[in-house]
Formats: sequence, structure tokens, C-alpha cells
Amino acid sequence: MVRRRKRKRIAGIERELKASTTAANQSWSMDFVSVGMVDGRRIRCLNIVDDFTKQCLVIKVDTPLPGQQVVQVLERSAESRGLPDSITVDNGPEFAGKALDEWALSQGLKLNFIEPGKPQQNAYIESFNGKFRDECSNEHWFVSMDYARKMIEAWCQEYNSERPHSSIGYLTPDQFAAEFLTADSKLVPQ
Repeated sequence: MVRRRKRKRIAGIERELKASTTAANQSWSMDFVSVGMVDGRRIRCLNIVDDFTKQCLVIKVDTPLPGQQVVQVLERSAESRGLPDSITVDNGPEFAGKALDEWALSQGLKLNFIEPGKPQQNAYIESFNGKFRDECSNEHWFVSMDYARKMIEAWCQEYNSERPHSSIGYLTPDQFAAEFLTADSKLVPQ
């Protein structure tokens, strides 16, 4: 006789849907992408995207990017653009660490952590990362850090100013953001 295993019952958990954004600078998403160089070294790219305008705000290219450097990147972005109400991130050590947590608390910024193993909960940045890999990092042989920064910055400019997106009415992210610039005072530094 074969013994049957009882199925483990999993408690139903009410899912929280991510609220859709209605203006620029309400919510950002950020994540890391690892890129290989010709000599076998790996570089990391911190990508930050505005969820509403689809603008790539920053691609920070470096080898180690600890939490303190993430904070510095966000502070520089805040100087030119202001801070959003929230930032969606995964549970990586740079995002879940003390440096970013303390800084976010001091700024009144909410960090929305996705569930482990559920990248679809941060769909905006995952979609951006896919385009970044397909159109930039897989298309270039990065021979040096300087060359990588130059090519990635050029791609970022092209992405924001020349590449139309179907989700924003086939406008470029810069064109779409310009339409809301006057309506959203958060885009103008105070």
C-alpha cells in the first residue's frame, strides 16, 4: 500500500497591488544590473527609473556599489529633481542595509520592498533592465570602465530623448515628462 502525503495548506495572503502613479516623481524604481567587461571583470549598474514618465533618471556605473554610494546617487538626483514619495526596490544588501534605510527615514521617503523571488512586483525597472541589456550591454564590448560609462551614458540619453514608448502614447520619456512639467511642481527643485 502506498502512503499518500497530505498537501500542505498555504494560508491565503491578501495581495497589495502597487498603486499606479498619476504624476512624475511620485514613485521611482531602482535595481542593479551586472555587466561583463572584455577582461572578465564585472561592473554593476544602478538603474533608477521614474515609474510615471519612464525616464531613466540615473545609471551609475561602478565596480562595488555599496549602500552609501546608493545614497549619494539619490542625493544628487534630489538636487536636480527632488525626491519621490516612494522607491520600489528588491531585497538586495545595498537596498536593505542600514545606510539607505537611515537616509530614507531622515528624508521621509518610503522604501517599497518587493517579495523575494518576485521581480514582477518591480515591473517598471525589470522592463527597463531588459531593454538596457538588449540594446546596450549586450551590444558593446566594454574594454574599460571609462568606455563603459561613456557608452552607457550615451544609451541613456538616447533612451530618454529619442526612443518612443507605447505605454506613454509613443512619446519619448522626455517629451512625456515635458507635458507634465508645469502640472507637477515636484519636478522643479525647491
